[in-house]
Amino acid sequence: MTVIGLTGGVATGKSTVAKLFKLCGAIVIDADALARDMVQPEKPAWREIVARFGKSVLNPDRTINRHALGAIVFRHPTKRRTLERIIHPRVAREQKRLTREGRRKNPNAVVIYDVPLLFEAGIDKRVDKTIVVTTDQETQIARLKKRNGLTRADALRRIKSQMPLAKKRRLADYVLEGTTELRSLAKSVRQLYKSFRSL
Repeated sequence: MTVIGLTGGVATGKSTVAKLFKLCGAIVIDADALARDMVQPEKPAWREIVARFGKSVLNPDRTINRHALGAIVFRHPTKRRTLERIIHPRVAREQKRLTREGRRKNPNAVVIYDVPLLFEAGIDKRVDKTIVVTTDQETQIARLKKRNGLTRADALRRIKSQMPLAKKRRLADYVLEGTTELRSLAKSVRQLYKSFRSL
C-alpha cells in the first residue's frame, strides 16, 4: 500500500485533484470531512470546542458555526492552535483506522490523504510521497470571495494563516498547478496514480 499526502493552500484546487485521484481508483481520505464529523453535536470534540470558545460559535441547531469559529481562530494564532489541539489528534487516529481498513480490503491500494496542514502538523513524515496543489494568490482570493463569501481582507488572513505556498512547493515531491485546464490536470493525475501503483 502507498500513502500519499495531498495538500495545498486554501482554494488552490486540492479537492478537484482528490476527486480525480478517486476516479482513478485511489482511496481518498479527506481530513476536513473527518474533522467535520468529529465536531457533530455532543461528540467529545464538540463539547471541548464549546467549553473553550463559548456558545457564540453554535448555530441554532447546535452544530458548529464554521464561519463564526473561523472568524475567531484566523484572527488569533493562539486560539487557532487551541482548536488544532482539539481536532488534529482525533483526525489522525481516524485516518490511521481508515488506512488500516483500506489495507485489509486491498493491500496494493493507493491512499490519498487530503490534508490542508500536511507539513504544518508534521503529517508528511507519516506518508510515502507528498503532492502540493498550488496557484497564484489572486486566484485564491477570488475563489474564497466567491466560494466562502469572504472579504478580500478575510481571504488574505486565511491564506496567510497557512504555510506559504512557495515553501510547500519546495517541500513537496510533486507539484500540480490548480489553475490547469481540467483535462490536462486529469492526465497529470492519471500519470501520478500509475507511478504510485508501481512504488
